[in-house]
Amino acid sequence: MASDLIDLIKTRRSVRSYKADPVPQELLDTVLEAGTYAPTGGGHQSPVIVAVTSPETRERLRALNAAVMGKETDPYYGAPAIVVVLADGGRGTFVEDGSCVLENLMLAAHAVGLSSCWIHREREIFDSEEGKALLKEWGLPEALRGVGAIALGYADGPEPAAAPRKEGYVVRV
Repeated sequence: MASDLIDLIKTRRSVRSYKADPVPQELLDTVLEAGTYAPTGGGHQSPVIVAVTSPETRERLRALNAAVMGKETDPYYGAPAIVVVLADGGRGTFVEDGSCVLENLMLAAHAVGLSSCWIHREREIFDSEEGKALLKEWGLPEALRGVGAIALGYADGPEPAAAPRKEGYVVRV
């Protein structure tokens, strides 16, 4: 029902603190599948979605992202799953394609009771030598560029309230 989708859009929030509980496989699969139905330029489906649940790989991503930030922190907020979205850098719409995938992932996560947060700096990570090494380990082409990632899991505490919508957000002409 359309009103259910509108409610999901209006109630999804970015969560920045996660429980250590793993994401159940069936919920992760549902979220990942939703990402594959995002619109893409020319219908070329240029993005690649990488679901990271391995603690070792999650730590490698954390360290690479923190290095881009220039401070020792966990940019993924302790989430037990990180979903990285990459796309073919040769496509003129790779950023838009990956962004649509990320939005689908976050809405699907909310629909199944999971929390998420869009995380940046994947472009810098996967443009680096260390990032290219990860792509190679994962059997993926070097032409892929990072678009973003989502931290995914169960919120550790209540989700934040929505900020009021700004004046002038919508202009009608």
